Amino acid sequence: MTPEEKIANLNLKIPKGITTALGSYIPITNVENLIFISGQIPINIESSTNELKFKGKVGIDISIEEAQEAGRICCVNALFYLKNLIGDLDKVKRIIKITGYVNCDQNFTDHPKVINGASDLLIKIFGEKGKHTRVAVGVNSLPLGSPVEVDFIIQI
Repeated sequence: MTPEEKIANLNLKIPKGITTALGSYIPITNVENLIFISGQIPINIESSTNELKFKGKVGIDISIEEAQEAGRICCVNALFYLKNLIGDLDKVKRIIKITGYVNCDQNFTDHPKVINGASDLLIKIFGEKGKHTRVAVGVNSLPLGSPVEVDFIIQI
């Protein structure tokens, strides 16, 4: 099965359209055979309002399970940029690394569980090619009050 067939089987949909960055940066860049995708937050990138699907601190305002879903949305948003750049997700040779940021208070310690939402989805979609190195870190705040932000390094 292709990555796009796996996405459909997971009842997920890669957004369509064109979007711009929320700041002074580019959302994706290609350096030789490496793709760098800027930090993604769980927004509806098809919407003009950039409304977050989840908002707040993990463990206070939202649950670990909701934060895992937010991480999955971050991945789907990253796949939107990737597909627009390379055309076919079958061109992915390997997900190299993701860095996950969790908006939480100083006592929260389940960052890896939260970022597993993103990691597990990448493995479901890309199989062995989806296995990656990772950083999961807690932070005091994220853009727009997002609970999670994830960036990506991908080999094509």
